[in-house]
Amino acid sequence: MKFDVLTLFPEMFTPLQESIIGRAIKNNQIEINLINIRDFSKSKHKKVDDTPYGGGAGMVMRPDVVYDAYESVKDENAKVIYMSPKGKTLNQEKVRQLSQEKHLIVLCGHYEGIDQRVLDEIVDEEISIGDYVLTGGELPAMVLIDTVSRYVEGVLSEDSTTEESFSQGLLEYPQYTRPEEFRGKRVPEVLISGHHQNIKKWREEQAIELTKKNRPDLLKK
Repeated sequence: MKFDVLTLFPEMFTPLQESIIGRAIKNNQIEINLINIRDFSKSKHKKVDDTPYGGGAGMVMRPDVVYDAYESVKDENAKVIYMSPKGKTLNQEKVRQLSQEKHLIVLCGHYEGIDQRVLDEIVDEEISIGDYVLTGGELPAMVLIDTVSRYVEGVLSEDSTTEESFSQGLLEYPQYTRPEEFRGKRVPEVLISGHHQNIKKWREEQAIELTKKNRPDLLKK
């Protein structure tokens, strides 16, 4: 899968070179290209924003600069995502859907946002990662890339994604590893019993209890 990220701060994406995502890049399972929107400014000082029409605080990113950056990676088969607090909230079902795409262009806003005309022209979908406002779209873009990449074939084993939180409409059951006893607390006996049917039943019960306690809204769905 290919990600083209349109951003004013490409250096912020360095963490994606680590861990599972970094390994997926090295294995050519995903491709992440960072396009600096500022490179497409025709201004002597590489200015990319201006004051908003109608007045108001802050600055707005210019439509011509953003459009030219988009044109540099434009692909008729690509889906363009704008990371925005005004978008629909990202969830696991949307992650699965996006993982079926071959090419995502992810647009990161900054300042007071981006001129609406270019958004209307190029954006297919606006996505939010929660009901709060960040200083820019870079962190949400990294969240999107991380979550979607995990569902790309070969990045993780199938069991890793089918049993985790939200995949079955529930939160994931508790996990344990060695040592068998830690600070007076032992691993639940069922997990070391070797009885796979009992282990499966215990995990299902724990998942339901955790969901009931922490996210009862999921059970209503």
